[in-house]
Amino acid sequence: MSNQWIVGVDLGGTTTKLAFITMDGKIVYKWEISTDNSNEGQFITSNIEKAINEKLNDLGQTKAKLLGIGMGAPGPVDYETGTILNAVNLGWKDNFPLKESLKASTSLKAAVENDANCAALGEMWKGAGNGAKDLVCVTLGTGVGGGVIANGNIIQGINGAAGEIGHITVIPFDGAPCNCGKTGCLETVASATGIVRLAMGELKKAESTGELRALLAKNGKVTAKDVFDSARNGDELAQQVLNEVSFHLGFVTANIANTLNPEKIVLGGGVSKAGDILLDSVKEYFAKFAFSAVRKSTQLALATLGNDAGVLGAAWLIKNKLNQ
Repeated sequence: MSNQWIVGVDLGGTTTKLAFITMDGKIVYKWEISTDNSNEGQFITSNIEKAINEKLNDLGQTKAKLLGIGMGAPGPVDYETGTILNAVNLGWKDNFPLKESLKASTSLKAAVENDANCAALGEMWKGAGNGAKDLVCVTLGTGVGGGVIANGNIIQGINGAAGEIGHITVIPFDGAPCNCGKTGCLETVASATGIVRLAMGELKKAESTGELRALLAKNGKVTAKDVFDSARNGDELAQQVLNEVSFHLGFVTANIANTLNPEKIVLGGGVSKAGDILLDSVKEYFAKFAFSAVRKSTQLALATLGNDAGVLGAAWLIKNKLNQ
């Protein structure tokens, strides 16, 4: 078993990341394929099987090398049955039996979990969590995901929807609409799209001549990265947007910490690549809103695994099953 591999899969609406991973968490080989969500997503798992077989052949290996396959998928997942309750971008109908489909396609032991939960498990196992058994991961990307780990186990909740941190309401009245159907969710202000929306709102209101406005004039748009870069360079409007984003993240993470008192709260996803300018600003608000004992014991950190977090967490699902 020690020289066998686990297949880790991070399923996305556009691309699917795959990796062969050892039992001690070393990535042997990783690659990506396009996600084919046509015809109600009927080719997704068979394409994954085809990609695995092709890569094994390229590497001179057989299926006997593989211990199992773990997958992180977007949307709430019933962990026990491996059913994905709804997946907006994948073409599947509600309550799709993903684990059974994966087992049937690959003939491997399979485990399925929400993708943000897998990212949290990856960071716990091999990343910023550094083995912490009580950990919260907030994934800041196109949307905002979350994963809550208590005593080494993902908290799934009664319907597999625990850890939906992005849909905590932060603006209770007159907030921006969220893709979930609510308004004022954290996702509307702290995701990449939310940050751009805030920045464009300020640019429309203010008569400023700073770096961010110059980027808008030059490119016809601004990105979340532009906001952070401009804030780093002293742009007043960009700093205002950064402050608003940090306030909401600090407020939410402090109240999560007040409830759970995890060892670490890890900020991941593409937005977290802003680095210390974001982390330091969030820490200020976290300290303001966190209960004193929590403030002293819960540490905020940036994720370290980048795009590898999901496949590593998915592999951990199988490792954990084998160790039970």
